[in-house]
Amino acid sequence: MKKIAVLTSGGDAPGMNAAIRAVVRKGIYQGLEIYGVSNGFQGLMDGKIEKMELGSVGDIIQRGGTILFSARSEEFKTDQGQELAIKQLKKLGIEGLIVLGGDGSFTGALKLTEKGFPCVGIPCTIDNDIPGTDFTVGFDTALNTIVEAADKIRDTATSHERTYVIEVMGRDAGDLALWSGLANGAESVIIPERDEPFENVIERLKRGRARGKKHSIIILAEGVGSGIELGKRIEETAGQETRVTVLGHIQRGGQPTGSDRVLASRLGAKAIDLLLNGEEGMMVGIEANQLTQHKIADILSKPHNLDMSLYKLMGELSI
Repeated sequence: MKKIAVLTSGGDAPGMNAAIRAVVRKGIYQGLEIYGVSNGFQGLMDGKIEKMELGSVGDIIQRGGTILFSARSEEFKTDQGQELAIKQLKKLGIEGLIVLGGDGSFTGALKLTEKGFPCVGIPCTIDNDIPGTDFTVGFDTALNTIVEAADKIRDTATSHERTYVIEVMGRDAGDLALWSGLANGAESVIIPERDEPFENVIERLKRGRARGKKHSIIILAEGVGSGIELGKRIEETAGQETRVTVLGHIQRGGQPTGSDRVLASRLGAKAIDLLLNGEEGMMVGIEANQLTQHKIADILSKPHNLDMSLYKLMGELSI
């Protein structure tokens, strides 16, 4: 291969820019021409493809979001859209594509690979919901954003002796809620993977107040339900003044942590190696701090498994 392109797709994640930087610089180091695709798969179909140089990725490793921008595309899901995307790449002599994103983005990469165009995926999503890797790019930064916010909320919760519900991202995966709950010493964590009886939440709150506890923090993953509705139920049932904070998209932004920058750099460089070795339809990941690779088709067929030992520990420490 002499020419490789890179794009970001789906929701943005802190560390995407660090991964783009690694792809560009490792590629140039290996004597390749690297092209950046703007606006994801939609931009690919529209021919928004430009050659990138070393300076194209200067001073971006510390920036959140993605300099290549991102967009969702219904047209790309069609055979015609995918054929058009391949045509645009071949028009410039590009022979491989690196896709940064989550499972939806990987589905697109797999479709192109099945049509004969080599692709490699880099897992970038704050949800940490991709099998085959211990961590995804962006998760650590989002986690630290939640932890910082929850620490500040705890200060005011203590001052006013209130219960606070903090709703965090995680439509189908509870990693952010569970890890932040454990890191913040929350009384309860409510996640999609575990059907937590409402009565248990109330019992913990009452037990805490009975021993003199003045405030409580409950972390709720958005996929389970509304934080506002949960707050109303708690106030009505437990008789405790309750406030709700929905963190929303603040969790996706901000400077990536050192951990995310290093992970993104390692995965970006590994993706170049895979394409140069003739391996396609693969996803790079990290397991036990070692770089790994898996077939995207296998990854998409597996469920995301949350580390339930952390959930058990959470319960043991929140007595």
